[in-house]
Amino acid sequence: MLYLKEANLEDMEKEYPFVRDMPEDENGFINEWHGVSRELFERVLRQMIACAKGEGIPEGYVPMTYLFLWDDNTIVGQFRIRHYLNDSLRNGAGHIGYFIKKEFRGKGYGKEGLRQTLQIARTMIPEEEIYLQVNKDNPASLRVVQQNGGYIEHESEEKYFLRIKK
Repeated sequence: MLYLKEANLEDMEKEYPFVRDMPEDENGFINEWHGVSRELFERVLRQMIACAKGEGIPEGYVPMTYLFLWDDNTIVGQFRIRHYLNDSLRNGAGHIGYFIKKEFRGKGYGKEGLRQTLQIARTMIPEEEIYLQVNKDNPASLRVVQQNGGYIEHESEEKYFLRIKK
């Protein structure tokens, strides 16, 4: 069964290797904790949980909920929902970012994970549309967003800026 679950201390032993092994930057999805030690990860996880509550957020950032996509007992991806947009996000990364572990790509996890993430995002974000950004060299991600109702609002040389109606 495929489901989303917020970052939490109870699942730390499975969340830790997933976060540690995610690339630092893949297709614009930044993982500032790539290679983090087990000793440091509990503090990192507490930061993720606090961020969802709007606590301890650096200046210029917004609250963000970290969701892990599980297939039964295996984490296959991570989705992040930024609760609202500031100028940087409005003209950049948008509300939602996601990562699917390499061995699980091309199997529908991104499409279903984004569908479930959108259900949650629609209850949290104040904007009328949900903003996403996709690198032009990532056609699979573009298809995932479009299959979930996304349309290209505008583009730059390297990126598509997509919107999904709430």
